[in-house]
Amino acid sequence: MNREKQIAGLCKLSTFITDFLEMKPENFKENDEEFSALLQKSENENPWFTLENQRIALKKWAALLTNNNLNQWLTAYERSKSSKKVGLILAGNIPMVGFHDVISVILSNHTAVIKLSSKDKNLLPFLLRKWSEFSHGNISYEFVERLQDFDAVIATGSNNTARYLEYYFKDHHSIIRKNRTSIAVLKGDETPEELALLAEDIFRYFGLGCRNVTRIFIPEDFKIDRLFESFLNFQEVINHNKYANNYEYNRAIYLLNQDKFWDNNFVLMKESEDLFSPLAVLHFSRYSKIEEVRNFIKENELNIQAIVAKEDLGLDSIGLGEAQDPGLGTYADHVDTMRFLEVI
Repeated sequence: MNREKQIAGLCKLSTFITDFLEMKPENFKENDEEFSALLQKSENENPWFTLENQRIALKKWAALLTNNNLNQWLTAYERSKSSKKVGLILAGNIPMVGFHDVISVILSNHTAVIKLSSKDKNLLPFLLRKWSEFSHGNISYEFVERLQDFDAVIATGSNNTARYLEYYFKDHHSIIRKNRTSIAVLKGDETPEELALLAEDIFRYFGLGCRNVTRIFIPEDFKIDRLFESFLNFQEVINHNKYANNYEYNRAIYLLNQDKFWDNNFVLMKESEDLFSPLAVLHFSRYSKIEEVRNFIKENELNIQAIVAKEDLGLDSIGLGEAQDPGLGTYADHVDTMRFLEVI
């Protein structure tokens, strides 16, 4: 397969997506009509995949798939000399979450053998068909209901599922991903604009992604009201039925248990040392010295996907508002997928 044609095809796919997102429905052509119908079908089948969130995910991918970005990313890796079949068991927690694995496998000169998530089964087949068309058939992939014929596997699941997958694929080259989440650390001098960016890290995709912030560290004198004010741009989440059900359920549990919590009518904040929080809940804790946060990060590093903080805190972090904008060279669970694909 010709990598130059693959890259050119991805660039054309980026243009196709951008044009679609900017186009008025009355100007749709046949492909656009099909794409629009698939977005609506995805939301109908999985209400977490709202049209807004699907379009945001598509916009982020379109921005990534440029000739410069792709070539800069791929320069660091050797293209595999022998093509293998790589099984992909994709997650479906947020729109297109498995697309990075798919393009990594194909650009590494392998065949992607894809088991789609039942929660996200509409967009990827369409986008891969368009990529194949734009690259003149220079990509190799297939969709399967069950992985059988493969040389290596990349699988994503819950911690319980991962134990099964590790056993099932113990005789194969594999990357098995587990549950992770992200944290934010505030210095205390963040502007309202910066805190509004943090809200994007917390609420985008309803907080269902491993890069969404579920635990926040704040200085001892930080006022919770500042956070609630910064969250207002996302207050419409409570109008989503499934999110509202989670909010009401957790609120009822806290009231029943007489737990202390803060409530702004669309998200609950609870002081807790737990890293993972329930949906519609944000855990927080106060710190007096940044060393306390460093110790927590060290103890929980296998469960933390990303750290959101200002650069001058000296943590290995990304900026506020950047959690859902990973680059092509940012890998889930900090395992370099492309390096893995070089040597299988």
